Amino acid sequence: MRFVRAVWKLLVGIKDVLVLIFMLMFFGLLYAVLSARPTAISDGVLAMDLDGVVVEQAARPSPFSSVVGTGKVTQEFALRDLTEALDSARTDDRVKAVALDLDGFLGGGQAALAALGEKLDAVRKAGKPVVAFAAGYTDDRYQLAAHASEVWMPELGAMAVAGPGATNLYYKGLLDKLGVAVNVYRVGTYKAAVEPFTRSDMSPEARENAQALGDALLETWKQDVRRGRPAAAAGLDRLLADPVGVARQANGDLARAALNLKLIDRIGERRAYEARLAKLGGADATAPHGYKRIKLGAYEDQLSDDKGPIGVITIAGTIVDGKAGPGTAGGDTIAAAIEKGLAKNDLKALVVRIDSPGGSVMASERIRQALLAAKEKKLPIVVSMGSVAASGGYWVAMPGDFVFAEPSTITGSIGVFGILPSFQGTLGKLGVGADGIRTTPLSGEPDLLKGPSPAAGAIIQAGVDQIYAKFLGIVAQARRKSPADIDRIAQGRVWDGGTARQLGLVDGFGGMDDAIAKAAALAKLGEDERGLTNLEREPDFTDTLVGLFAGAEESDDATGSEALATLAPASESLVARALADVREILSGPVLQARCLACPPGTAAARLTTDDRGLLARWLSWG
Repeated sequence: MRFVRAVWKLLVGIKDVLVLIFMLMFFGLLYAVLSARPTAISDGVLAMDLDGVVVEQAARPSPFSSVVGTGKVTQEFALRDLTEALDSARTDDRVKAVALDLDGFLGGGQAALAALGEKLDAVRKAGKPVVAFAAGYTDDRYQLAAHASEVWMPELGAMAVAGPGATNLYYKGLLDKLGVAVNVYRVGTYKAAVEPFTRSDMSPEARENAQALGDALLETWKQDVRRGRPAAAAGLDRLLADPVGVARQANGDLARAALNLKLIDRIGERRAYEARLAKLGGADATAPHGYKRIKLGAYEDQLSDDKGPIGVITIAGTIVDGKAGPGTAGGDTIAAAIEKGLAKNDLKALVVRIDSPGGSVMASERIRQALLAAKEKKLPIVVSMGSVAASGGYWVAMPGDFVFAEPSTITGSIGVFGILPSFQGTLGKLGVGADGIRTTPLSGEPDLLKGPSPAAGAIIQAGVDQIYAKFLGIVAQARRKSPADIDRIAQGRVWDGGTARQLGLVDGFGGMDDAIAKAAALAKLGEDERGLTNLEREPDFTDTLVGLFAGAEESDDATGSEALATLAPASESLVARALADVREILSGPVLQARCLACPPGTAAARLTTDDRGLLARWLSWG
């Protein structure tokens, strides 16, 4: 008994120490927040260390994971923050050059990177050097680096551009082994979203669509690179057509091969790269990198957030029912932001930025209705599509008076599907029976234990058909075409922005700047009346505190990566994507307007603790 009391006292003491440490950390950070002062910006080089992904809207860190430090959180850089920083740097006399450190860059949508490239071009035209560095250049890294005035690579570096294309996972064999039946309800020849759960390979229709989309994306990627770096055009074509021959010609020296093809300007290690930055922006022997460095986060904090007559609302990520934080498009959250913005601000126009593959039909319609309410108040609405605006992401674009897309935007996917798993086979493998009584044909339906009845299946299919007809009607009315005309280019097919413009699904090419100018013109606003009002919820005190816990301030430590490791994605990312797909099916709404056939977006799916548990359970069942 005495031993038990001693152990209990020890445990209580440990608990008290942990609570004390947590409280000291909390109040220390609280003091830091309350006493924080903006970092003074002096002359130097704007250091854009993009160690993470570029997204349309950065998700806020989880308070729990931030405090306890569970798992590695991929840093997200909001596209709008980066473009505003480059816009400011172009005319800011304090910024002598821009350093584009891409060694830890994990990518972003093609349209988003093209928009960043335009801003980098503008900085260069203003007479300010843009210097890029990476040990290995992938497609996304090189799309940005091509817009730099100097591209650096270390001696052991590599150019690992490969073009669109990847192997998809198909789960039918696994599901059959587990006894899981996937009941599919669909409309459209090209709704390949359901194929991973019903096939073991790609259907001819899905292959046709994916090949056409991949070829179009490759061509727009090459055009963007050529615009930024015309001298690299011939070398780039050679590298893409015959990478092995290029390597052999350089005796296996991949960095030298890139230099010979004019894809890079300098072969040099990071120390030489940083010495070059010191020459451009001023040396600082006390700084970790040896040059006068303007940190990106501190610079972004200096940017003004003026209010203006043009409201901006962002629809980013999967569209879900109810409320959601940034990075996920909660139908109620976005609709409420629009309604609040209309009530509290004297808005003259609305710009809707979309980067979403769709999701819930009900949430998509909730957002569309909120936009239609703005139209009823005679506000012009201009839509700006990012890298993806497909399925439900296209649905919410339809109130727009003018729709902009980029040539590399992935859009269309006008279609609806339903997926409902049932576990009669799984129960049979476990020796578990399922039985019961019914009072009507739909009692206990949809029955996930014995499988949906024919009556339930017919009702769900009728719902799919009804929503698809409504989708066609919405698009036909907005695009001034007949439902039959839209049906011919719908069927769930995914289109690149260039083809979508030819088909009349969008009105023109352009980014956010073009959308803002168009909104101002439709609202008859002058050049000095184009200020923006962000309708998203501003970060509050809790968000700021969580950001401090998460280490939002960028590190001064140099990152590095083995060049050839960039050729293949991490195995965990592949597993995460597979498990995220399964999670979408098991937890999502039955009826969805979602483009799962679209290529992976900016950030890879995250492997959660729940995913690990799900995988373990399925493997144990097998």
